[in-house]
Amino acid sequence: MASATASSSSSPPQPPPATTGNITNLDDDSLAHCFNDLNLHDVCNLAITCSSLKRAAYSDSTWQRLFREQWHEISLPVSGVRDMYMARHNAVQQFKFTDPMDYHIYANPEPINHLFFNKNNVFFSQGSLVHMLSLESYLNDTTINFHSMYTLRDHKARITCMRLFSLNETTLSRVQTQREQSILVTSSCDHSIRLSWEGSCLRCLRGHNGPVLSLSNKLLGDGSSKVLASGGEDGTVRLWSLSSKRGEHALKATLYGHEKPVSLMSVAGHKTSLLVSIARDSKVRVWDTASSAARSSCCVGMTSVPGTPIDMKCHESLLYVASGSSVTAIDLRTMQKVITTAVHKRKLYSFDIFPSKSLICTGSDGRAMLWDIRRNQEQLNAEAIAELDGHCGPVTLLHMDAYKIVSGGSKDEYINVWEAETGKQINSILACDNSVEYGSKIGCNGMAVKGSRIVTGVEKQANSIISFRDFQSATNVVSNMGKEQQSKFWDSMSGDNSDN
Repeated sequence: MASATASSSSSPPQPPPATTGNITNLDDDSLAHCFNDLNLHDVCNLAITCSSLKRAAYSDSTWQRLFREQWHEISLPVSGVRDMYMARHNAVQQFKFTDPMDYHIYANPEPINHLFFNKNNVFFSQGSLVHMLSLESYLNDTTINFHSMYTLRDHKARITCMRLFSLNETTLSRVQTQREQSILVTSSCDHSIRLSWEGSCLRCLRGHNGPVLSLSNKLLGDGSSKVLASGGEDGTVRLWSLSSKRGEHALKATLYGHEKPVSLMSVAGHKTSLLVSIARDSKVRVWDTASSAARSSCCVGMTSVPGTPIDMKCHESLLYVASGSSVTAIDLRTMQKVITTAVHKRKLYSFDIFPSKSLICTGSDGRAMLWDIRRNQEQLNAEAIAELDGHCGPVTLLHMDAYKIVSGGSKDEYINVWEAETGKQINSILACDNSVEYGSKIGCNGMAVKGSRIVTGVEKQANSIISFRDFQSATNVVSNMGKEQQSKFWDSMSGDNSDN
């Protein structure tokens, strides 16, 4: 017995029960606390992983925090905050308000072209001039009616194309903080390409034997050796290194094959070394810029489209080309035409696409039209799912995203906003400051849209006007089109912040 007892007492102690570090073992309050530092995108992604994370992601405390970060001036109910957030978010993205924050800037009386914006900066060209407008001071304090504007005067002829690329993709940045900024690339009829940053020209690229007409929408290649492509009136495609140092020749290759001026360029969606170019004779060429073959033979595909090319978009391995009166989809792997997705009776002036929802929008005389790619694959004759009427002339300006379609033209006083999936009209926005009196009818010749913001450019005899609007903090919901305006939708929830 004694020996048995001794044996029992000398046995090693049992380890405690094993515990796992799985986040799903936390209680709901702890999980909700873990969500405090996550943004909307992260919260939505975690909500689809498992049931316990979905409960935390859908909790009112999570959505109260997200709501206050966006709209701190609006008080919240005790429950149903997620639904309220989503309704408000959708309304803001769709411009469903009549009282956005607005700001108007007067410029020289010349046509406004190549208008776009990045963060709080607006970029546009007028003739040979490039303007960079900063709204940082005004957006930080709307009581300060102030903006700063730089004008680049380096080009000697009309600007033909403008692109914005991350400074991190070049070797021009000197410190880490600069890598988060962007560099402006412009081409001109003066045969040059210029790289500008913070109001000054850093680099001038020359090589084309005529006006430079187009620039690639993205930089080609991976890693540190990124390449810019340009197309010229001389019919050549030229590749430029943005990693070259001063004193080194930036021109890396000249690609021959087009017989007419190269008017459009785009990087393929499925392979960053593939460049698509279209000339004015509607001939399409695909180039493998990483090919080790002779530069004259790195063209890996050719085809043509009907009519004059208007615009093109690449999505994955498909190329969508708007030309003449139709939109054609081409598989870049086979260079075969997959489908004609949109057909107008008259010529096209503009085109945009939202691939994840298989939707295309086209602009023609007096109207825009919305098309479903999937529906047209099953029919011999393409049919639009909606006609977006109400324009006074050619629809030359189009924007499309997951929430809305925005359309306008050079003969339209108003910019129209439509639901992306149905084509139902949501709002109609005056293209410029409504306090300005005009002796003649005006129109919009420049537009840029991003999220809750829109910038428009209007030309007038005395001057041109840039109008900036942000619907993020708007409160007065637009009435149903054609009906009397409603009362403020958010009035019942406005007031001091509360924890409820």
